[in-house]
Order: sequence, then structure tokens, then C-alpha cells
Amino acid sequence: MGEFDKTLGTLLVGIFFNTYLYGLVSYQFAAYHRTEFNDRPAVKFMVLFLFLLDTFHSASVIYMAWVYVVTNYNNPSALQVAEWPYTFTPIGTATTALVTQIFLGYRIWCLSGNIVFYAIVIAMAIPSFALGMACGIKAWIIKVLGDLPRINNLVIAWLAMQVIVDTFITVTLIIILLRSKTGYRKTDTVLNRIIHGAVRTGLFAGIFSMGDLISFLALPTTNFYGMFAIPIGRIYTNTLLDTLLARERLKEQMLGTYDGKSMNNSINWAPSNASQNPTSFQLEVRKTVQEHTDSTSFDGDGKAMVL
Repeated sequence: MGEFDKTLGTLLVGIFFNTYLYGLVSYQFAAYHRTEFNDRPAVKFMVLFLFLLDTFHSASVIYMAWVYVVTNYNNPSALQVAEWPYTFTPIGTATTALVTQIFLGYRIWCLSGNIVFYAIVIAMAIPSFALGMACGIKAWIIKVLGDLPRINNLVIAWLAMQVIVDTFITVTLIIILLRSKTGYRKTDTVLNRIIHGAVRTGLFAGIFSMGDLISFLALPTTNFYGMFAIPIGRIYTNTLLDTLLARERLKEQMLGTYDGKSMNNSINWAPSNASQNPTSFQLEVRKTVQEHTDSTSFDGDGKAMVL
């Protein structure tokens, strides 16, 4: 194993993977704006904010790679100092996680009609955000990688809290969706796909958060934790954008031969101008529709399934 494999090598792997995920996020961002969703301005602003934050962070870690690999090519001791993009990573990740978790918590409220779940998500997401900010600020002050174990307790609390929030959101979504099954093949197929998406929501973020935590505690003098920490923010943004874009795919599956334009809001994860009351988002399948057709259809209001 080379001299810099555990420091510069692992850091570059994290940056490369982050760049790949940023490419996916960019594609999703463009796809979101190409699709005519009737989302509220707040949702569109949220998407724009996360994309700009991801752009800034991704560009900054590429700059960091340049500083380590090019500017300090003949100065290996530079690897002992955390450049500002490195210490900004917890701040950017905590911000992205907070926005995504609040949005997914709102989705739970829309599906269940129970605001208590939403309140629980917020009650856990805000302390998790505060811990992430504290980690980033203290790391920014310390700078020297060898001294970062001084914030071990903060890192443990932050990442553990983050995993707890993601797990709660995932499990709650799965339970709500499982209870919403109707026995009708097309509807249940759509629900199964949404459940798989909910599992992925918490799985990837949880894996990288746990990898970050374990490597930070076990190998504090290396950059193994950077390989996990840097891409986490892109994973959250990817999750949120995939949730928004999935509406179009699920709508097409539910509609079958029906006119997609007239049913654009039939499946809606996000609040729209046409739906001001959260209870109108509750998952509902009108059994009266089944009396008229063997496949899932729509009633006179054009709504067989509202999310």
C-alpha cells in the first residue's frame, strides 16, 4: 500500500463519487424543471436552494483536491491540515439533511393526516442539524486532522441522531403505505414501488452515515471518513429529487391509457397550489371506481389516488 493511500487516496475516492452523484443531481434538477409540476413556489425554491448548495460544495471539494494534489504536490505535510471545504462538509450535509427530512416529514403528514408524525420528525431533525453545525464549526477552528478526535462525542451524537431520524422517516412511510394497500393489482404495484423508494431513502444515507462514524472513530488520522462524509449531502438531494420526479412515473402507471395532462396532480408528493388542505393528500382509492372497470380508474373528480 502506498504512502498516501489512506489519506489522499481515500479522499479522492470520496470526491470522485461525490462528483458522480452531483452529475445525477444536475440531471434530476433539469428533469424537474422540464416536467410541468404544479408545485408551490416554496417547493421550487427548496429544489433550487439544494441544487445551489450541492453545486457550491461539489466545486469546493474539487478545489480542495487541487490544493492537495497540485498546489502542495511537494508538500505532504499539507495533508495534516483540513482545508475549509473539508470542514464545511458537516455544515453543508447538516443543512441538506434538515431540508430533506422536513420535506419527507411533511410527506408523512400528507399521507397519514397525522401532524404528530411531522412534529416528531422536526423535533429530531433540528437537534441533528444543530449538532452537525457544531461539528463543522469546531472542525473549522481545529483544522489539524490529528486533533479532530477532540470532537468525537459531537460527531457520534450528530451521526447517530441523523441515522435515527432517517430510520424513523423510512419505517413510518413503509407502515403507512403498507396499511394503504387495497388488494387491487395496479394500485398495490404502485404502492410497492413507493415502498421500495422509501427503503432506499433511509438505506443509502444510513450506510454512508454509519461508514462516516465508524471510520472517523477507528481511523481518525486518515481520510477514510472523508470518503463517506463528502457524498452524503448529494445522497439526500438525490433522494428528495427522486421523490418529486417519481410522481410522473407513478402517475403514468396509474393512468394507463388516460390523458396524462388532465391528471397531472393525480399523484402528488409535494404541496401544490391546487391542494391547500393537507388532508386532501391522503392516500385514497375509491372503491366505486372498481364497479365500472377491472383496472384502476378515476372518479368524476379525476382522483382515484391522491398522495
